[in-house]
Amino acid sequence: MKPVDLFDPATYERSMPHEYFRWLREHEPVHWQEGRPSSEHLSQPHQAGYWVISRHADVIEVSLDQKRFSSERQTSMIIDLSEDSLEQMRLWMINQDAPRHTKLRKLVNQGFTRRIIGNLSNHIEELSREIVDGVARKGECDFVAGIAAELPLLVIAELMGCPVEDRAKLFSWSNQLIGFEDPELSQGSNPNDVMLELFEYAGGLARQRRGDPRDDLTSALVHAEVEGERLDDLTFNMFFLLLILAGNETTRNAISGGMLALSEHPDEKQKLLDDPALMTCATEEILRYVSPVIAMRRTATRDTEISGQPIRENDKVVMYYPSANRDDRVFDQPDRFDVKRDPNPHLAFGWGPHFCMGASLARAEVRILFSELLRRLPDIEVSETPRRLRSGTVNSIKSLQVRFTPEPWRTA
Repeated sequence: MKPVDLFDPATYERSMPHEYFRWLREHEPVHWQEGRPSSEHLSQPHQAGYWVISRHADVIEVSLDQKRFSSERQTSMIIDLSEDSLEQMRLWMINQDAPRHTKLRKLVNQGFTRRIIGNLSNHIEELSREIVDGVARKGECDFVAGIAAELPLLVIAELMGCPVEDRAKLFSWSNQLIGFEDPELSQGSNPNDVMLELFEYAGGLARQRRGDPRDDLTSALVHAEVEGERLDDLTFNMFFLLLILAGNETTRNAISGGMLALSEHPDEKQKLLDDPALMTCATEEILRYVSPVIAMRRTATRDTEISGQPIRENDKVVMYYPSANRDDRVFDQPDRFDVKRDPNPHLAFGWGPHFCMGASLARAEVRILFSELLRRLPDIEVSETPRRLRSGTVNSIKSLQVRFTPEPWRTA
């Protein structure tokens, strides 16, 4: 089969290369991807090649074994960074190994209490109603900007205690950082400058909550303590950045991709209209089928092997979740979108020590928003070809035009 350049972000702007992933799983489950020259956004003159991990079992193996495969040595990002950048990025929890990661995760977990998340989950229904209210009389909208992006931003703003009116800032910062390889979303900005703006905002919020604690995650984090230690300013800023990106972008991508999947599979959508109780199961299928995160990296800490393929110390090892989530060794008819699929052991939230802390919240957002959408706008469907993000990290749709019959009682 003709090779596909998995390192090139333009590959995913066209479509997810599922046919190529299928070939890799069958013939080269641990495949060498050549490197590429650096772009203007990247700090190294050349980006090293890496091992592509395409099978479900191998992704789990790499995810679970921090001793052999490190998140901290060269971070979880596919791109190679300068030493100065590495030091800063290692303050990000996603780029740490045990015991450092374990300790910080325990500290951050104090903010993700059942009460805080439970209260927010109850409010998601109200937020979803308001979002659908905002488009219901129009008959058409950009699903990403009008619906999919709104709910995660509102939830993150409320979770962290950010003023709701600041969600436009969060949206812009998130787009520019995630879309740094996409000329449209990056807006010609320097990612480091965008990060500094976000850090300044996060620092100001933290200072407010240290002096005036409230019932939000920021207050919980700045006052949390593990083994006599608290989060310092830079570590809090890095966590805020992680939450804005992971808690906003990935949920937005799942919702947008879910809308596209339901529109492309009207029979499956009809099952949900006929039996809304299927939405919990359908949420898991949306996460599997869409796979909002494309890839995460680890770095080999020693000479080792994966599925018989020798791996040298310091080699990049990159796990591809859209491939693992369509592995026919695990999923029956994996390319089929099936809202009744059960069991569904997908890896959309990762696996092992770095399993997504906000998984339950993201699931609630997807489930509740689609329940409200299909109840209120049952004939909603995609009306134009989606425009995808140029990114090798997240499976994102930039624009998705939809149409629907306006709610009668809301027409002029």
